[in-house]
Amino acid sequence: MRFTRTFAAAAVTTALVVGGAPVAHADKPGAEPCAKEQAQVTRAEQALAHVTAVFEHQKTKVERLQEALAAATTPEEQARLQARLDKALAKKQHEKKAKKAQLQRLAKAQARLADCQAAPAA
Repeated sequence: MRFTRTFAAAAVTTALVVGGAPVAHADKPGAEPCAKEQAQVTRAEQALAHVTAVFEHQKTKVERLQEALAAATTPEEQARLQARLDKALAKKQHEKKAKKAQLQRLAKAQARLADCQAAPAA
């Protein structure tokens, strides 16, 4: 633990001392107009894909738990599965909200990109 902390401190110090090390400026995001907005749209699309995958996984998990609960025979098993189902439903609701929020972020990023692309033409 102590070695890791020392190593991390040394790395940060080195980074601060070196400071502005030469960086390839050919791929600089500001090199072309609206590059920043395009990058935001790309990141928002990737995040939406991730959130959608998580939501679909949670949705199938809820369905599996509902089927297992229907097939449960003992009261103990039913109680255990009901508790798991309740937790999964809460997570599903949370992921649904996250997906909706990410859709809004994507829409705003696309609007910013459209405004940026329209600005030089006007």
